[in-house]
Amino acid sequence: MMAGFGHSTRRRPRTRGRTGSRSGPDRATLGIIGVICAVAGFFVLHILLGPIAIVCGWLAMGRRWDGGHRLPALVAVVLGAIDTILALMWVAGAAGPGF
Repeated sequence: MMAGFGHSTRRRPRTRGRTGSRSGPDRATLGIIGVICAVAGFFVLHILLGPIAIVCGWLAMGRRWDGGHRLPALVAVVLGAIDTILALMWVAGAAGPGF
């Protein structure tokens, strides 16, 4: 049996769903990490965990706003933004003239 001359015995070395790189966390994991960072950010390290939650949620959404069923990613972005804004207001209030 000849396998040469442009005819290989193996037609598709990879299936369609596994063509990308599989290193690093997937989108569902990033969404969950973002939600955890956002909720924890309300209690400790507000100014650090808020932006981390926003970035994780944004990456979990695929850097797009077009629908989809990525609820944890959207929750992470919204709670991270609220957490960041509250932290910035807290820092601005602490640096005010009455302190």
